Amino acid sequence: MKEFKDRVAVITGGANGIGRGLALKCCKEGMKVVVADIDAEMLKKTENDLRKSSGTLLAVKADVSKYNDIENLKEKTLDAFGGVHLLFNNAGVTATNYLWEHTLEDWAWIMGVNLWGVIHGIKAFVPIMIKQDVECHIVNTSSLGGLIQGHGIYGITKHAIVALSESLGMELEMSNRKINVSVLCPSFVNTDILDSERHRPPDLLNDSDKVKNHPELLNKGFAKMELESGRTPQEVAEMVFQSIIDERFYILTDTNLRTAVRERMENILKAFYDFKEI
Repeated sequence: MKEFKDRVAVITGGANGIGRGLALKCCKEGMKVVVADIDAEMLKKTENDLRKSSGTLLAVKADVSKYNDIENLKEKTLDAFGGVHLLFNNAGVTATNYLWEHTLEDWAWIMGVNLWGVIHGIKAFVPIMIKQDVECHIVNTSSLGGLIQGHGIYGITKHAIVALSESLGMELEMSNRKINVSVLCPSFVNTDILDSERHRPPDLLNDSDKVKNHPELLNKGFAKMELESGRTPQEVAEMVFQSIIDERFYILTDTNLRTAVRERMENILKAFYDFKEI
């Protein structure tokens, strides 16, 4: 996709962080923008801010973990603009604990938003893109944590998004569709993802006596400092749009963890040779 003006963009998790940065960039490019988010207050604020730069805007409150919400998002998008050309499956949350100490509520919440949110977006919007038979692009937000070891449930979902995106891109290419796919794997970005708990639905809240504090697992102060010193959402959005134009599949925002990615890949490759004498 080289031209964006008057095309329709749908962004989940669009009221804050990277999603907001993408929405601002879409407006700057003259697109018709649909912003979805679970946070009604931030969604309203973002809608008001975006209207200053774009009169062609739709804001929809949506919980991406619920397919009915994404179906509603799809129908409102079609009613307002008649189609969709650029889809950002971007919503994400996190919580930190050892895997064996995470509650089932933690698993359901993080998997529901991070992974099922992407699945729901694909299920709802890809058939429309195929039917349109025009140039389209999908960007699924993973993380550098989806390419290296660790990061708990969050990392598990982000690895899954990379694999999902790879499969989706391959299948669309095999079936000769006019839809390109990218997976965004940012490193540190100045967002408030560490405050994700405020978005957790009441039915998936943890009992306080089930939650243990493990400062050795994640020093939140240090992590917050890393995020605050990272790229801005607007910088990431510029990189994403250039990658769409260039038709890049993997979108990486930094080189600071290249060594960690290389080590993981080399360990996998080494396994092919460990049994060469057998």
